[in-house]
Amino acid sequence: MIFDFENIDIYIRPGITDMRKAVNGLSLTVQQEMSLDPFSESLFLFCNRERKIIKALYWDRNGFCLWQKRLEKHRYPWPRSKGEALKLAYGELKMLLSGIDFFKAHERLNYKKIC
Repeated sequence: MIFDFENIDIYIRPGITDMRKAVNGLSLTVQQEMSLDPFSESLFLFCNRERKIIKALYWDRNGFCLWQKRLEKHRYPWPRSKGEALKLAYGELKMLLSGIDFFKAHERLNYKKIC
């Protein structure tokens, strides 16, 4: 089945993930370290120390799917802190996979009056 990425929750795990982990290890990471349900209709993203490999894990009706993308040149933008899981929008996922660092984008400024 092809996943409809526009209508699901997308989470990334900040920090470093051991890329030797496969479906079992990553689904345990989702459940224990991210405090999320690996069986939900969500996509979970993990990145290695060198920020050259991303793994994507999701549950598809009757089994887990695990995708991997390895960059041959450059690095993925990735938050290094070990904070809580970050939720991404579909557009942010597309930017992330394209190498665009939206994590360092300017935050929105809200003012009430001039001067």
